[in-house]
Amino acid sequence: MPRTIGLMSGTSLDGVDAAWLDTDGVRVSAFGPAVTVPYSDAFRRELRALLDLAPGLPSGDPRLAAAEERLTDYHVQAVEQLGAPADLIGFHGQTILHQPQNRRTWQIGDGDALYRRLGIPVVYDFRSADVAAGGQGAPLVPVYHAALATDLPKPIAVLNIGGVANVTWIGPDGALLSFDTGPGNGPLDDWVFRHTGQAFDRDGALGRSGAVDAVVLGRLMADPYFALPGPKSLDRLDFNRSLGTSGLSALSPADGAATLTEFTVASIAGATFPIPPQRWLVCGGGRLNPVLMERLGRALNVPVVPVETVGWNGDALEAQCFGFLAARSVRGLPLSFPSTTGVPNPITGGRMAGL
Repeated sequence: MPRTIGLMSGTSLDGVDAAWLDTDGVRVSAFGPAVTVPYSDAFRRELRALLDLAPGLPSGDPRLAAAEERLTDYHVQAVEQLGAPADLIGFHGQTILHQPQNRRTWQIGDGDALYRRLGIPVVYDFRSADVAAGGQGAPLVPVYHAALATDLPKPIAVLNIGGVANVTWIGPDGALLSFDTGPGNGPLDDWVFRHTGQAFDRDGALGRSGAVDAVVLGRLMADPYFALPGPKSLDRLDFNRSLGTSGLSALSPADGAATLTEFTVASIAGATFPIPPQRWLVCGGGRLNPVLMERLGRALNVPVVPVETVGWNGDALEAQCFGFLAARSVRGLPLSFPSTTGVPNPITGGRMAGL
């Protein structure tokens, strides 16, 4: 099986995760080291500004080129810090715009430059083929969740809470259903940064100290996205309009944090499946927020636990996924399916450098 390195920089905009695994894209025979290279505060602000600019940003804009070069540097650092020999790299890049309704998804990062600098073949641009075929282009992790969960009791839900939250439901017969449930940490992170200068609500402390505003929460939950059937997906900023008109800005920092935390919980709890999951396994940064996890447990009324409970690495899981998907891409295996992205037929994807 090829030795792969997966690289992921997610919608939380916090840094690059790199993870090593031995996989043929169907099974994983071995896991290896994982590292995280945090973005500097300045680069995180630069990327956050790009999200606002991206809808009207021309591809040749010098700000974009400079950010892409720095982003690629971070990924080179991550592979070098990992220090593990590899045959293949799966490079997700940084999403700055996701509009599948317009047949557009945009991840920055230079896969060819990564190959030239590291000398290891690179698979990148995983989402475009799915979107071009009419799919949502996200989530792409369900096939990896299914591979990890082969021996676990089902039905089960695997929930990733990054900037956006997405869920994979795996049925008793292995059937998959996946979609973005709604906001993850993104709106809460932005709120906390605006009011405290901190990058996120550490240990859920600010949210715990506040009270949920039921009126504001009701306005947020009235967003038309929640009435759409899955598969469906989101851009990190898709709720900005409803956030701006909900009355959130009138709340205190603590009450706003409590309300945004509950917004994430309520949107996840509103997800529906053919058979209710017996258990929810949670990965992504949201699993480290004890207030969010406590509220999810109460709202879902079944066990809601970090993926570490079943021996998975919640910090490395999405990076591992893109190593897994790189191996699938090289073999021409599908990355997405009608029940995971809404694509008409199972489809592979990814562009290749050095192969």
